[in-house]
Amino acid sequence: MDRLQAMRVFVTVVDLGSQSAAADHLDLSRPVVSRYLAELEDWVGARLLHRTTRKLSLTAAGSETLPRCRQLLELCGDMQAAVSEPDDAPRGLLRLSVSTSFGQAQLAEAIAEYVKRYPLVTVDLQMLDRTVNLVDERIDLAIRTSNDLDPNLIARRLTVCRSVVCASPAYLLEHPAPQKVEDLARHNCLTHSYFGKSLWHFEEQGEHVSVPVHGNITANEASTLLRVTLAGAGVAMLPSYQAGDHIRRGELVKLLPQADPRQMNIYAVYASRKHMPSALRSLLDFLVLRFPEEPAWDIGL
Repeated sequence: MDRLQAMRVFVTVVDLGSQSAAADHLDLSRPVVSRYLAELEDWVGARLLHRTTRKLSLTAAGSETLPRCRQLLELCGDMQAAVSEPDDAPRGLLRLSVSTSFGQAQLAEAIAEYVKRYPLVTVDLQMLDRTVNLVDERIDLAIRTSNDLDPNLIARRLTVCRSVVCASPAYLLEHPAPQKVEDLARHNCLTHSYFGKSLWHFEEQGEHVSVPVHGNITANEASTLLRVTLAGAGVAMLPSYQAGDHIRRGELVKLLPQADPRQMNIYAVYASRKHMPSALRSLLDFLVLRFPEEPAWDIGL
Protein backbone atom coordinates (compact mmCIF):
# COMPACT_ATOMS: atom_id res chain seq x y z
CA MET A 1 0.00 0.00 0.00
CA ASP A 2 1.14 3.53 -0.76
CA ARG A 3 0.66 4.76 2.82
CA LEU A 4 1.51 8.34 1.96
CA GLN A 5 -1.17 8.44 -0.73
CA ALA A 6 -3.64 6.74 1.62
CA MET A 7 -3.03 9.44 4.22
CA ARG A 8 -3.42 12.12 1.57
CA VAL A 9 -6.74 10.59 0.49
CA PHE A 10 -7.95 10.41 4.11
CA VAL A 11 -7.08 14.06 4.81
CA THR A 12 -8.70 15.21 1.56
CA VAL A 13 -11.90 13.27 2.26
CA VAL A 14 -12.17 14.92 5.70
CA ASP A 15 -11.38 18.41 4.36
CA LEU A 16 -13.85 18.20 1.46
CA GLY A 17 -16.52 16.27 3.33
CA SER A 18 -17.09 13.42 0.90
CA GLN A 19 -15.33 10.64 -0.97
CA SER A 20 -16.67 11.79 -4.33
CA ALA A 21 -15.34 15.33 -3.82
CA ALA A 22 -11.97 13.93 -2.78
CA ALA A 23 -11.93 11.67 -5.83
CA ASP A 24 -12.52 14.64 -8.13
CA HIS A 25 -9.91 16.75 -6.36
CA LEU A 26 -7.24 14.02 -6.47
CA ASP A 27 -8.22 12.83 -9.97
CA LEU A 28 -8.98 9.34 -8.68
CA SER A 29 -12.00 7.12 -9.09
CA ARG A 30 -14.43 6.69 -6.20
CA PRO A 31 -13.56 2.95 -5.79
CA VAL A 32 -9.85 3.82 -5.57
CA VAL A 33 -10.55 6.38 -2.86
CA SER A 34 -12.60 3.78 -0.94
CA ARG A 35 -9.79 1.24 -1.29
CA TYR A 36 -7.18 3.69 0.06
CA LEU A 37 -9.39 4.45 3.06
CA ALA A 38 -9.95 0.77 3.76
CA GLU A 39 -6.23 0.01 3.49
CA LEU A 40 -5.37 2.88 5.84
CA GLU A 41 -7.91 1.60 8.36
CA ASP A 42 -6.40 -1.90 8.08
CA TRP A 43 -2.95 -0.47 8.70
CA VAL A 44 -4.07 1.67 11.65
CA GLY A 45 -6.18 -1.14 13.02
CA ALA A 46 -9.29 0.92 13.61
CA ARG A 47 -12.22 2.45 11.77
CA LEU A 48 -11.48 6.11 10.95
CA LEU A 49 -14.77 7.37 9.51
CA HIS A 50 -18.46 6.92 10.15
CA ARG A 51 -19.96 6.58 6.68
CA THR A 52 -23.64 7.43 6.13
CA THR A 53 -25.59 8.42 3.03
CA ARG A 54 -25.75 12.02 4.24
CA LYS A 55 -22.29 12.79 5.57
CA LEU A 56 -18.97 11.54 6.85
CA SER A 57 -17.77 12.02 10.40
CA LEU A 58 -14.61 11.07 12.23
CA THR A 59 -14.51 8.26 14.74
CA ALA A 60 -12.48 8.67 17.92
CA ALA A 61 -9.60 6.87 16.19
CA GLY A 62 -10.04 9.10 13.17
CA SER A 63 -9.78 12.23 15.31
CA GLU A 64 -6.50 10.94 16.72
CA THR A 65 -5.16 9.88 13.33
CA LEU A 66 -6.05 13.02 11.31
CA PRO A 67 -3.55 15.51 12.86
CA ARG A 68 -0.79 12.89 12.67
CA CYS A 69 -1.49 12.32 8.99
CA ARG A 70 -1.31 16.10 8.43
CA GLN A 71 2.04 16.24 10.23
CA LEU A 72 3.47 13.34 8.26
CA LEU A 73 2.32 14.83 4.94
CA GLU A 74 3.82 18.20 5.88
CA LEU A 75 7.10 16.56 6.92
CA CYS A 76 7.24 14.60 3.68
CA GLY A 77 6.73 17.82 1.72
CA ASP A 78 9.56 19.47 3.66
CA MET A 79 11.87 16.53 2.94
CA GLN A 80 11.12 16.66 -0.77
CA ALA A 81 11.61 20.42 -0.84
CA ALA A 82 14.94 20.15 0.98
CA VAL A 83 16.47 17.83 -1.60
CA SER A 84 14.78 19.04 -4.79
CA GLU A 85 14.62 22.81 -4.51
CA PRO A 86 17.31 25.44 -4.24
CA ASP A 87 17.14 27.55 -1.10
CA ASP A 88 16.16 30.63 -3.11
CA ALA A 89 13.10 29.05 -4.78
CA PRO A 90 10.18 28.87 -2.33
CA ARG A 91 7.11 27.07 -3.63
CA GLY A 92 3.80 25.69 -2.50
CA LEU A 93 0.48 26.95 -1.14
CA LEU A 94 0.24 29.50 1.67
CA ARG A 95 -3.10 30.29 3.33
CA LEU A 96 -3.21 33.78 4.85
CA SER A 97 -5.82 35.42 7.07
CA VAL A 98 -6.12 39.21 7.38
CA SER A 99 -8.76 41.80 8.21
CA THR A 100 -10.67 43.21 5.26
CA SER A 101 -9.41 46.75 5.85
CA PHE A 102 -5.69 45.94 6.08
CA GLY A 103 -5.99 43.34 3.36
CA GLN A 104 -7.52 45.74 0.88
CA ALA A 105 -5.51 48.81 1.87
CA GLN A 106 -2.04 47.31 2.22
CA LEU A 107 -1.59 43.54 2.09
CA ALA A 108 -3.11 42.78 -1.33
CA GLU A 109 -0.53 44.92 -3.11
CA ALA A 110 2.27 43.44 -0.99
CA ILE A 111 1.19 39.89 -1.86
CA ALA A 112 1.05 40.79 -5.56
CA GLU A 113 4.68 41.91 -5.32
CA TYR A 114 5.65 38.82 -3.36
CA VAL A 115 4.26 36.32 -5.89
CA LYS A 116 5.97 38.21 -8.71
CA ARG A 117 9.23 37.64 -6.87
CA TYR A 118 8.40 34.02 -6.03
CA PRO A 119 6.17 32.74 -8.85
CA LEU A 120 6.20 29.14 -7.57
CA VAL A 121 4.25 30.18 -4.47
CA THR A 122 0.44 30.23 -4.50
CA VAL A 123 -1.33 32.43 -1.93
CA ASP A 124 -4.88 31.85 -0.70
CA LEU A 125 -5.78 35.20 0.88
CA GLN A 126 -8.69 35.02 3.34
CA MET A 127 -10.22 38.40 4.28
CA LEU A 128 -11.79 37.64 7.64
CA ASP A 129 -12.91 40.16 10.25
CA ARG A 130 -12.65 37.67 13.09
CA THR A 131 -9.93 35.84 14.95
CA VAL A 132 -9.33 32.52 13.22
CA ASN A 133 -8.05 29.29 14.74
CA LEU A 134 -4.88 28.77 12.73
CA VAL A 135 -4.74 25.01 13.22
CA ASP A 136 -8.41 24.17 12.75
CA GLU A 137 -8.76 26.41 9.68
CA ARG A 138 -5.37 25.44 8.22
CA ILE A 139 -4.09 29.02 8.13
CA ASP A 140 -0.33 29.29 7.66
CA LEU A 141 -0.07 32.96 8.59
CA ALA A 142 -2.44 35.52 10.08
CA ILE A 143 -1.93 39.28 10.12
CA ARG A 144 -3.33 40.63 13.39
CA THR A 145 -3.63 44.08 14.89
CA SER A 146 -3.47 43.77 18.64
CA ASN A 147 -1.71 44.56 21.88
CA ASP A 148 -2.82 41.27 23.46
CA LEU A 149 -1.85 38.22 21.42
CA ASP A 150 -2.47 34.55 22.20
CA PRO A 151 0.70 33.43 24.04
CA ASN A 152 0.43 29.98 22.46
CA LEU A 153 1.13 31.42 19.01
CA ILE A 154 4.38 32.69 17.53
CA ALA A 155 4.27 36.34 16.55
CA ARG A 156 6.64 38.45 14.50
CA ARG A 157 6.01 42.15 14.83
CA LEU A 158 5.72 43.96 11.52
CA THR A 159 4.91 47.59 12.28
CA VAL A 160 2.81 50.01 14.30
CA CYS A 161 -0.89 50.66 13.73
CA ARG A 162 -1.89 54.27 14.41
CA SER A 163 -5.39 55.67 14.13
CA VAL A 164 -6.72 59.08 13.13
CA VAL A 165 -9.95 60.84 14.01
CA CYS A 166 -11.33 62.33 10.82
CA ALA A 167 -14.38 63.58 8.95
CA SER A 168 -15.22 64.71 5.45
CA PRO A 169 -15.14 68.41 4.46
CA ALA A 170 -18.89 68.17 3.75
CA TYR A 171 -19.62 67.04 7.30
CA LEU A 172 -17.45 69.80 8.74
CA LEU A 173 -19.33 72.44 6.75
CA GLU A 174 -22.42 71.59 8.78
CA HIS A 175 -20.79 70.71 12.11
CA PRO A 176 -18.00 72.73 13.81
CA ALA A 177 -14.82 70.68 14.08
CA PRO A 178 -14.13 69.39 17.61
CA GLN A 179 -11.40 71.39 19.36
CA LYS A 180 -10.87 69.00 22.25
CA VAL A 181 -11.64 65.33 22.73
CA GLU A 182 -14.62 66.08 24.97
CA ASP A 183 -16.29 67.79 22.00
CA LEU A 184 -16.73 64.37 20.36
CA ALA A 185 -19.75 63.83 22.60
CA ARG A 186 -21.59 66.41 20.47
CA HIS A 187 -20.77 64.70 17.16
CA ASN A 188 -22.18 61.74 15.28
CA CYS A 189 -19.35 59.28 15.83
CA LEU A 190 -19.20 56.32 13.44
CA THR A 191 -17.97 53.34 15.44
CA HIS A 192 -16.56 49.84 15.01
CA SER A 193 -18.65 47.00 16.42
CA TYR A 194 -15.67 45.36 18.16
CA PHE A 195 -13.11 48.11 18.75
CA GLY A 196 -14.02 51.22 20.73
CA LYS A 197 -17.73 51.00 20.00
CA SER A 198 -18.71 53.36 22.82
CA LEU A 199 -15.38 54.54 24.23
CA TRP A 200 -12.43 56.05 22.35
CA HIS A 201 -8.99 56.14 24.00
CA PHE A 202 -6.36 58.88 23.55
CA GLU A 203 -2.98 59.99 24.85
CA GLU A 204 -2.98 63.75 25.42
CA GLN A 205 -0.06 65.59 27.03
CA GLY A 206 1.15 62.35 28.55
CA GLU A 207 -2.23 61.52 30.04
CA HIS A 208 -4.59 58.72 29.10
CA VAL A 209 -8.04 60.07 28.19
CA SER A 210 -11.15 57.98 27.49
CA VAL A 211 -14.12 59.65 25.80
CA PRO A 212 -17.63 58.18 25.52
CA VAL A 213 -18.93 58.40 21.94
CA HIS A 214 -22.15 57.57 20.17
CA GLY A 215 -23.59 57.76 16.68
CA ASN A 216 -26.13 56.31 14.30
CA ILE A 217 -23.86 54.01 12.26
CA THR A 218 -21.84 51.05 13.54
CA ALA A 219 -20.02 48.57 11.31
CA ASN A 220 -18.06 45.40 11.94
CA GLU A 221 -15.16 46.29 9.65
CA ALA A 222 -13.25 49.49 8.98
CA SER A 223 -13.67 49.60 5.18
CA THR A 224 -17.38 50.26 5.62
CA LEU A 225 -16.68 52.96 8.20
CA LEU A 226 -14.32 54.61 5.71
CA ARG A 227 -17.02 54.69 3.01
CA VAL A 228 -19.66 56.26 5.26
CA THR A 229 -17.13 58.78 6.59
CA LEU A 230 -16.24 59.82 3.04
CA ALA A 231 -19.98 60.17 2.38
CA GLY A 232 -20.23 62.77 5.15
CA ALA A 233 -22.10 60.72 7.74
CA GLY A 234 -19.99 61.71 10.74
CA VAL A 235 -16.67 61.48 12.58
CA ALA A 236 -14.71 58.22 12.63
CA MET A 237 -11.57 56.82 14.19
CA LEU A 238 -9.87 54.97 11.34
CA PRO A 239 -6.51 53.23 10.97
CA SER A 240 -4.00 55.52 9.30
CA TYR A 241 -3.03 52.78 6.83
CA GLN A 242 -6.54 53.14 5.44
CA ALA A 243 -7.36 56.83 5.88
CA GLY A 244 -3.94 58.35 5.15
CA ASP A 245 -4.25 58.67 1.38
CA HIS A 246 -7.72 60.21 1.70
CA ILE A 247 -6.40 62.80 4.18
CA ARG A 248 -3.47 63.69 1.93
CA ARG A 249 -5.89 64.16 -1.00
CA GLY A 250 -8.19 66.37 1.07
CA GLU A 251 -11.09 63.91 0.94
CA LEU A 252 -10.93 63.62 4.73
CA VAL A 253 -9.77 66.08 7.39
CA LYS A 254 -7.70 64.95 10.35
CA LEU A 255 -9.16 66.20 13.63
CA LEU A 256 -7.77 66.71 17.15
CA PRO A 257 -4.06 66.74 16.20
CA GLN A 258 -3.10 67.30 19.84
CA ALA A 259 -4.59 63.96 20.91
CA ASP A 260 -3.15 60.63 19.75
CA PRO A 261 -5.52 57.67 19.56
CA ARG A 262 -4.21 54.57 21.29
CA GLN A 263 -1.63 52.76 19.16
CA MET A 264 -1.60 49.06 18.45
CA ASN A 265 0.87 46.73 16.75
CA ILE A 266 0.56 44.71 13.57
CA TYR A 267 1.91 41.16 13.81
CA ALA A 268 2.41 38.19 11.55
CA VAL A 269 1.22 35.22 13.60
CA TYR A 270 1.78 31.51 12.96
CA ALA A 271 1.36 28.28 14.89
CA SER A 272 4.74 26.55 14.91
CA ARG A 273 8.39 26.95 13.99
CA LYS A 274 8.69 23.20 13.33
CA HIS A 275 9.07 22.21 9.70
CA MET A 276 8.43 25.76 8.52
CA PRO A 277 8.11 25.73 4.71
CA SER A 278 10.58 27.89 2.83
CA ALA A 279 7.64 29.79 1.33
CA LEU A 280 6.38 30.82 4.77
CA ARG A 281 9.85 31.81 5.91
CA SER A 282 10.41 33.90 2.79
CA LEU A 283 7.01 35.60 3.14
CA LEU A 284 7.73 36.53 6.76
CA ASP A 285 11.05 38.07 5.78
CA PHE A 286 9.40 39.89 2.89
CA LEU A 287 6.65 41.37 5.08
CA VAL A 288 9.13 42.56 7.73
CA LEU A 289 10.95 44.56 5.05
CA ARG A 290 7.72 45.70 3.41
CA PHE A 291 6.25 47.15 6.60
CA PRO A 292 8.97 49.02 8.54
CA GLU A 293 8.71 50.54 12.01
CA GLU A 294 7.65 53.90 10.55
CA PRO A 295 5.30 52.92 7.72
CA ALA A 296 4.95 54.99 4.56
CA TRP A 297 1.21 55.42 5.10
CA ASP A 298 1.89 57.67 8.13
CA ILE A 299 4.00 60.17 6.16
CA GLY A 300 2.51 63.64 6.28
CA LEU A 301 -0.18 62.86 8.84
